Amino acid sequence: MNRLSRATLAALPAQVSRPKFDSAKLAPGIVHLGCGAFHRAHQAWYTQRAVEIAGGDWGIVGASLRGKDVPDQLNPQDGLYGVLVLDGAERRIEIMGVIGEVLHAPSDPAALVVRIGDKTTRIVSTTVTEKGYCHIPATGDLDAKHPDIVADLANPERPRSAIGILVAGLARARDAGHAPPTVLCCDNLPSNGKVVAKLAAQYAGLRDAKLRDWIERNVAFPCTMIDRIVPATTEDDRNTAAAISGVEDQGLVVAEPFAQWVIEDKFGGPRPAWDKAGAQIVPDVAPFERAKLRLLNGAHSALAYRGLAKGHTTVAEAIADPELLAATRALMKEAAATQGKTAGLDLDAYADALCARFANRGIRHRLIQIAMDGSQKLPQRLLGTISETLAAGRDAPEAIKAVAAWIGHVRREGAKLQDPLAATLTGLRGLDDFLACEAVFGKDLPKNEKFVAALRALVQ
Repeated sequence: MNRLSRATLAALPAQVSRPKFDSAKLAPGIVHLGCGAFHRAHQAWYTQRAVEIAGGDWGIVGASLRGKDVPDQLNPQDGLYGVLVLDGAERRIEIMGVIGEVLHAPSDPAALVVRIGDKTTRIVSTTVTEKGYCHIPATGDLDAKHPDIVADLANPERPRSAIGILVAGLARARDAGHAPPTVLCCDNLPSNGKVVAKLAAQYAGLRDAKLRDWIERNVAFPCTMIDRIVPATTEDDRNTAAAISGVEDQGLVVAEPFAQWVIEDKFGGPRPAWDKAGAQIVPDVAPFERAKLRLLNGAHSALAYRGLAKGHTTVAEAIADPELLAATRALMKEAAATQGKTAGLDLDAYADALCARFANRGIRHRLIQIAMDGSQKLPQRLLGTISETLAAGRDAPEAIKAVAAWIGHVRREGAKLQDPLAATLTGLRGLDDFLACEAVFGKDLPKNEKFVAALRALVQ
């Protein structure tokens, strides 16, 4: 079977959607750090639609910050790949052509820094996961003792962390006298633009106080909220796509039909016509972000930890469990009660839509995938809901049950735990040991007697 490429694009069956532009002629305007499945099914998908509608040189140079899988998948395919959309029993493929090439940062970090600092780069976007920012989730500060940060400060021209690479690229733009690119974080961090701005300034300050000041004065860091379920691609998915398209696609990604992108209207320069492609450009992302983090992501984490304990493997299986469906509904009500009213955001309808999306059996969203990196996810997904609910004099039983289920998951996984704090967490046993982990629980919540008593009863 031939491999997907520009040479095989024209021969694809009519039912396979393909780019409405010549991908070979699309000049780059975006550098994206962390060119994984989510980016390819979300921001790149929106960017392709924007280019098709309004044009512009908005090709993407992707960068893999760790492994070589994505460069090896996409570069031999001229950057082309398919998005296999799973809607119940329906299957359809959309070919993406907006990514021109994917760099492997560890092989040549200087080349990536040059790309970021080039005058044609107007946006640097990121999806490096919560743990990829080398920060302390409970405080939002840079972890100056993180091995990657220590290494980058010792050798700033060959950085390996996302923050080190970003700041090195911005420094190159400054030194060349170019207008800096807008930095667009697309990870599940509260106030993600503000967090990355703070981290970039803190890291730059450790390098050069003048660079820190220049970044604070000149670089825009809009906040965003991103949403699309993108499960890991399986061999069955690849076989399904090959049967539809007639070509081999090693870069295939899988997604649900739904997609949402809310972006703060705070750019330092031009941007693609993402609004014409369905994205919402708003003055304040915070209400949308909180709803997504606490209702969708919080429910996902709760389903993961409680569902795995009951033997379920996917979100669709877990939400089909009557006990977990009721718990999910109740958790969403707890989270919704911490939200104020926001124009264009109906929380009851949002909760209904989330449960319907979770029940899509075409999407095999694995619970163990969601359960990874819990220490980075709990503060914004569950602990914020608990803190605000208790402070308002209400109870948060479902959110606390989810935290207890996370502790149970940590204990069950043991040495297999996938978490940046695994070495610390796997050595903990009693609840007091867990609560003393300030990187997860912070300083205040462990002092709340009502929270501790409820959690202790569940853990015991």
